Amino acid sequence: MRIRTLYFCYCLSVVGVLLALPATAATPDPWLDHNGRLPARSDHAGPLFKLSHDYPSGLPAPHMPWRTAINNAPIGTSNAAAYTQALKDAVARDMVALLLDEGDWDAGRRGWYNDPWLGAQREAVHGMLVGLERVDDDLFPKSGLTKPFTTYVITYYNRIGAQTLGAIWRDPHNPQLNGGATQYAEGSVTVKLAFTTAGPAEWPAMRGALSWPMMMTANATTGQFERPTLGKAWLMQVDIVVKDTQSAPQTGWVFATLVYDRNTRPGSRGVWDQMVPLGAQWGNDPRVDSAANPGAPLQETWINPSAPLYATETLGWGGRLSGPNDHGVNDISVADVARGGQRVLLRRAGNSSCLSCHGASQWNAANPAKGMASFMMPLVPGDAKAGAPYMNSPAPGSNEWLRWFQNRAGDVAMDTGSMAGDYDLALTFRVLPAWHEAKSGKKHALQKLDAGGVAVQRE
Repeated sequence: MRIRTLYFCYCLSVVGVLLALPATAATPDPWLDHNGRLPARSDHAGPLFKLSHDYPSGLPAPHMPWRTAINNAPIGTSNAAAYTQALKDAVARDMVALLLDEGDWDAGRRGWYNDPWLGAQREAVHGMLVGLERVDDDLFPKSGLTKPFTTYVITYYNRIGAQTLGAIWRDPHNPQLNGGATQYAEGSVTVKLAFTTAGPAEWPAMRGALSWPMMMTANATTGQFERPTLGKAWLMQVDIVVKDTQSAPQTGWVFATLVYDRNTRPGSRGVWDQMVPLGAQWGNDPRVDSAANPGAPLQETWINPSAPLYATETLGWGGRLSGPNDHGVNDISVADVARGGQRVLLRRAGNSSCLSCHGASQWNAANPAKGMASFMMPLVPGDAKAGAPYMNSPAPGSNEWLRWFQNRAGDVAMDTGSMAGDYDLALTFRVLPAWHEAKSGKKHALQKLDAGGVAVQRE
């Protein structure tokens, strides 16, 4: 039996910050653009990625057309489609420029910014990071995927959100994490693009999708790893995340996911018109026990009934929002009380969602070598290896499981003693560990764990 092991963002894409630097470098460069592994000019003569980090400050609250779209009411399942469309339209002009007119893309001039400290992980052409190193084809049994794939991602923050990056990284070697520095202002928006190495030949769902060239360090579709090679990846998913406590008062955030739909005709905005809503989420539905009643309707997730089939194959627990790049479905090992605690395997179990995963964003300054006190999705504390190579999970619907499916404000940490990261998982799962590694010269604990809580090793 083939064992599925899920590989997570930071854990696997890091080629250590220190190792990527020249031997003569005195200190790591937090503003490094990329890892320096360049394509041949004969293969790619276009521009290379430049980190956008001239963070602004003191900006007023912006106009938020997504609020207007729902008449300034709270978001709900009846108006989430309108809210999501307004979010998509609000960033459309810049995203079209980024996706289709690469030579004219100047992120800073357009008001979009990136995280520091990730240069050693970024490929040189578009600044992409490995998202998931391997996604198995059997996660998509209905949409014709024939080979596994690797995802590549990049995140941009708008001007309002970038103010928080500036507050945290004013001194890039000594991040400010206290006094509310990690909290985002109303109207902060992040946009995350996710590309897949499975193209139309391996996955019919990607026929006609936009492709980007990039210097790949990992490609599960071809089976090539650790030898940077210029290759293509196809646009699969776009996440648009907004801080909006008026519309989503319980968590303060709305997560919207767009996915490529080959059956939608492109209009004047090209492929952007083909990125259709998968759904939106603004809460974890903590009162809905999707283990006892899997079909119970959700009140804090909206899923587009017209979303393409492949995008609905990996929805999270009970149908909560989770896209094909979001590892919301996994094989998990669970103790069966009826069998005296014997562990049983649940295959393709929904065990996450956008908000439950990002709700684990936190940092323990007293123990920075560990950083995040709880993993991104349910794991049994202190006993992670028992279920390996599968995720050793608490029972779905149990009190321990439900710790991940609560509605908390962004300034409330999941674990006592930690600093809340305001749902910014990139900060606490990628950036702060990279900073800590650069400071200490030691690989961070988050690099060493796979989904089962054991040392990472490729299949």
